[in-house]
Order: sequence, then C-alpha cells, then structure tokens
Amino acid sequence: MSASSNYFCELLKICCEAGKQVQAKKLHCNIIKTFRNPEIFLLNNLISTYGKLGNIVYARRLFDQMPERNPYSWDTILSAYSKLGKVAEMKEIFDVVPSRNTVTWNSLISGYAGCGLIVESVKAYNLMLKEGSMILNRITFSTMLILSSKQGCVDLGRQIHGHILKLGFQSYVFVGSPLVDMYSKAGLIYDARKAFDEIPEKNVVMYNTMITGLLRCGIFEDSRQIFYGMQERDSISWTTMITGFTQNGLDKEAIDMFREMRLEGLKMDQYTFGSVLTACGGLLALQEGKQVHAYIIRTDYKDNIFVASALVDMYCKCKDIKSAERVFKRMTCKNVVSWTALLVGYGQNGYSEEAVKIFCDMQKYGIEPDDFTLGSVISSCANLASLEEGAQFHARALVSGLISFLTVSNALVTLYGKCGSIEESHRLFNEMSIRDEVSWTALVSGYAQFGKANETIRLFESMLTHGFKPDRVTFIGVLSACSRAGLVEKGQQIFDSMIKEHRIVPMVDHYTCMIDLLSRAGRLEEAQNFIKEMPFCPDTIGWATLLSACRFNGNMEIGKWAAEALLELEPHNTASYILLSKIYAAKGKWEEVAKLRKGMRDKGLRKEPGCSWIKYKNRVYVFSADDRSSPFSDRIYSELEKLNDKMMQEGYVHDTNSILHDVEDSEKIKMLNHHSEKLAIVFGLIFIPPGLPIRVVKNLRVCGDCHNATKYISKITQREILVRDAVRFHLFKDGTCSCGDFW
Repeated sequence: MSASSNYFCELLKICCEAGKQVQAKKLHCNIIKTFRNPEIFLLNNLISTYGKLGNIVYARRLFDQMPERNPYSWDTILSAYSKLGKVAEMKEIFDVVPSRNTVTWNSLISGYAGCGLIVESVKAYNLMLKEGSMILNRITFSTMLILSSKQGCVDLGRQIHGHILKLGFQSYVFVGSPLVDMYSKAGLIYDARKAFDEIPEKNVVMYNTMITGLLRCGIFEDSRQIFYGMQERDSISWTTMITGFTQNGLDKEAIDMFREMRLEGLKMDQYTFGSVLTACGGLLALQEGKQVHAYIIRTDYKDNIFVASALVDMYCKCKDIKSAERVFKRMTCKNVVSWTALLVGYGQNGYSEEAVKIFCDMQKYGIEPDDFTLGSVISSCANLASLEEGAQFHARALVSGLISFLTVSNALVTLYGKCGSIEESHRLFNEMSIRDEVSWTALVSGYAQFGKANETIRLFESMLTHGFKPDRVTFIGVLSACSRAGLVEKGQQIFDSMIKEHRIVPMVDHYTCMIDLLSRAGRLEEAQNFIKEMPFCPDTIGWATLLSACRFNGNMEIGKWAAEALLELEPHNTASYILLSKIYAAKGKWEEVAKLRKGMRDKGLRKEPGCSWIKYKNRVYVFSADDRSSPFSDRIYSELEKLNDKMMQEGYVHDTNSILHDVEDSEKIKMLNHHSEKLAIVFGLIFIPPGLPIRVVKNLRVCGDCHNATKYISKITQREILVRDAVRFHLFKDGTCSCGDFW
C-alpha cells in the first residue's frame, strides 16, 4: 500500500474513533480527488469507517461501486450490517459471498446474536460446523457463549462447551472467560468453577469473571481465596471485590477492601468510588464517606458525573442533606441520575416539598425523568397527602408510558391510598398487568390506614393465595388494621403466623402494633404482660401508645408505669407529661397536673403545637389553634359560629376532657371551638366547590371533640370531609366516620 493511502487510512481511523462523520465524508472527497483508482485496501477502510459511524447507506453504495473486491471487502460490508443489526441485508450479502471464510461466518453469527435471534444464530453455527471444524475460531465460540448467557440458554451453552473440548479450544482464555460467565449467570457456580479450574493458563480477565460469578451467588470465602491467590491483581479485580461486597450488603467488608486497595497504591475508577460510596451510605458511615470524598477531590474523578451522583446519594443516606446540596450545586454537568439522587434524598429525609420542587427544576433544564425519578416524586406527593400534584404526575406517567413500570404504578397505588382515595388506589392495582409484593403491600397498607380491617385481611389472604410472600411492612399494615378495628384474636393469630409460618423475626414496629392492639381493646394488663415478655424494650411510640390507652381508660397505675418508662427512655419527650396530665385531669387531680406542667417548664419543654393544613388552588393554607393570621379569618370565624349554633341544635355537646387547664367550662368550650382542624375544615367549606371532598391533614392525633364535631359538620353541610391525622384516615360522611369511633 502506498504511503498516501496509508496516510488516509490513519485519518479515517481518527474520524472513526472520534465519531466525526462529516470529516469522514470530506476525506472521502479528497480520496476521490487524489486517486484515479483507489486501492482496494483504502476503499475497504472507507466502507468500514462508514459502517462503524452508522452510515450504512454510504457504505453499501461504495461497496456496490467497487470495480473489484477481495474477501476483505465482502467481510467488511457484512460486518457493517451485522453490527447495525440489519439482518435482512446481512443475509442478502452473505448468500452471494463468492468464498466464505471464518470472518464471514462469524459476522453472520454475530449479527443474529446481536439481535437476540437465537434460532438463526444456532442454525448459522451448525452450518459453519458442516463447512469444517478448521474454520471455527475463538471468536465463534465466545460469540455463541455470550449469546447463551444473555438468553439464559444453558443447554446451548453446554453444547458449545462440548464442541470446545472436542476441538481443543479449552486452553484459550478468550473462550474460557465467557464460558465461566455463562455458567455463573445461570447460577451453576460449581460448573463455572470446574471450567475455571480446567483452564491451564489464566489471565486477569478470567480471574475477574470467576470472582464476579462467586460474588452474584454469595460465595464470599471462595471469591476471597481466588482473589488473594492471584499472582497479579489489577484495579478491576479490586473493584470487582468491592462492588460484589456492596451488592451483597457486606458494606463494612467493601470499605475495608477499599482501604487495602489504597494501601496497594492502585488507580481507582468511577466504579470503585461509586461502590465504596454506596457502602458508606448503606452503613450511614458519614465520616468514612467524607474521607472518601476528600480522596476523590485529589483525583481526576472530582468532576465525574457518576462519582458526584454517588456522593449526593451517600450524603443523603447519611442524612447530611446540606453536604448533598453542596456537591449537587458544584456539579458542572448533571444527568437524570444526579437529579434523582437529590430528589430521593429529600424525600427520604422528610423534605417532600423540596423533592417536588427539585423535580420541577429538573424539568426546566430539559432532563426527562425515568421511572425511578417519577416514582420517587409521586412518593413525595403521597407523604404530603398532595392529591392534586400527585394526580398531575399520574397524568404524566400515562402520557410518557412510564406507568407500565412497577416503580411508578406502585407509587401511584401508595399515593391514592395515603390521600384517602382508596377506591382509586384499588382500581389502579386491578389495572396493573404485573404486580409484585410491593404492589400488594401498598394496597394492604392503604386499606389499613383507612381502618377497613376486614378488607385489609381479605387482601392479605388473597396475596398469600396468589403466591406472594408478605414482608415486614405487609404485616405492619395488617396488624395495625386489626388494632384499629379491635380484632384482638385475629391480630394475635396473624402475629403468630408471621413468626411460625413466614419465618419473619418481629421488629419493634410489630411489637408496637401488638401493644396498640391490646391497649385499644382495654386489655391493659395483657399489654403490660406482653411488654414484660418482649425480647427488648418498646420504643417511644410503644410506651406512648400504652400511656394513651391508660388515659382513655383512666388507669392511673399502669399509666404511671408507662410514663416513667417513657421519661427514662426520652427525658425530653413531652408525650409522657401530656398524656399523664390528661389522666390526672380526667380524675380532677389538678395539683398533679400543675406539678407536671411545672416540670415541663423547668426542663424547657413545650408541647408540640397542633396544626392543620388544606390545599386550595396549588397553595397550602396552614392553621393553628385560635389562628387569626389568615386574610380570611373574619369570614372563617363567622361561618364557624353559625356552624356551632346548628350543631348544638342537632345535639352536639362539647367534649372538655382533653382540656388540661382548671378553668370554667365556658372557657374550655371557647378553646375547643377554635382548634386547627375546625378552622381548616371551615376554610374548605367556604372555598372548595360543592360536590368535591374537603381534605385536611393534621400533624397530631384528632381530639375527641373535633372528631365528634366533624361528624355533625358532615351531616349538616352534606359534604365529605377527609381528615388524615398522625394515626390514620377519617372519612366523615352523613354524620358518621369510617373509623367507627375507634382510633
């Protein structure tokens, strides 16, 4: 080949590597101007360049115009069609090739394999065998093994393995790696290990493949043994171990391996850093994460988008949201993974409003959400009980087609359940073509929050019938439903089945549900004995649950016991003071109430103020007790007074037991009249059009007086009122509540 032809070939190679199609066309023009009859080798390079750049039209046109062709010309155009998955055109060329060689056959097999056409690939492979074993090479076998692995065809893989042994290719590392990988991915780890051991010469790639296989299967000691037995360990080997440990939940081992790798002085890449940061996040190991971050700053990966996204995720999981924000803001380039990492972090740390905002900001930058992003922002809407915004994201899921992803559809089932639209939640569930354990659990939990115990239990039993395995969250939903409906025996039966039949070790939340179950039913002595027999002490919620039941039942003895335990566990928790005060107040022991209130003042403790909020025209209106900050206050209070008069005429009587002040009944009634949820409900009656339900969210549990009053309001106004408090949903309609006055 002439020097000038060689020069053009080098330039074409540069264009190909840089993906510069326009420059390749310009070089083509220069070749035509320079040579009257370009050499076949140069023309073949042009065809190859156009093929690799995806311009198959130019490649084919050039091929057809060639005055003469050599075997490489046919192989080049065939390879171009093969790599682009143009199966029909590839077969057309193959059928007219004057003389087929190994490259020709491999191009055909690779083309079929690349399109996942396993039957056609096997036919081509068998025809190649008939041509004679001498034309098969390592590329043929590796292509077929990779196809077997991707398609999960173990029988085909075994057949290819047999041919490899018969034809003497077992010593080739190039064949050994895909062979080990094929068996590993099929879960046949012992076959993979046997194939690995039988290959006499192994390179680093082979070792890495075997180590990876042992780690997807959870065989950690063997993977360590092979790793430390390697004569030469490269960065990929170390990263494979770190990633494998992380993916199997062995986060501490992953961090230790990272430290060893640093001591070896090996160069790390984005996957090394991404895996160790995931491990730090999994362990909530903020200090270790910061150390890794400091090390990253000194490398070439400080501006890497993959690494920066992993840093955002790590800081969010470690609850250091400020550091996550700083990393995110410093990123010069962001993709959907980066935005999603911060969005999910906001949601997981209780900043649901910020999560929704970051999603909107992402849209402004033209970043299209994936299923995980959309599912996460819908979950944030669920936490906010923001049905309007959630419904908008539902519409987006339908338009984009992302609703077909389980991540999105499960989030929507949860959204409607948490927003009180349990019928819509169930409708979506029924429309899902594919469901998993999360789908069932979302619906079970939705019915449980709504207090529909019988429906919850029926769903749970249907889940079992359909062969789905309930997890810890599922049982929390079912047990809480039993608790809220007073189904003590059924709840005890389900709790026992969780341990004995489903082999799930109860966590503190399950024990809290059982305490609640017994306490709500007034079986306080049983609840006390249950606590004494628990393998660990209840948490704050468990003690507060028992204490609340003692207040309701007027049991001072067990109430004091629970209050003392709660104070010992959390000395600055106001719940014990408030609930014990209510017990004393109900008994008229105002001196004891005063002592408790003084104790709170001395410790600088204040009761969490109750507040309620309602959404109207994409704006949230928040109310506190006796709140007059709203520009609509005069109108709200005027309407509330009119409602009070109508309620009194219907037989409404104020429940003053929740007032912890030794004042006249008239003063207590005045305090009750202006509770936050009443103000929010009246705001809804004024502004939300008739026919639409009024949705109110409260940060604390609804008091007895407000619960009773809202029943009267729903009857008088003939409006549906949905209140979501800290415990559950209450749907008030025609003077009744969905909870059956049991909450």
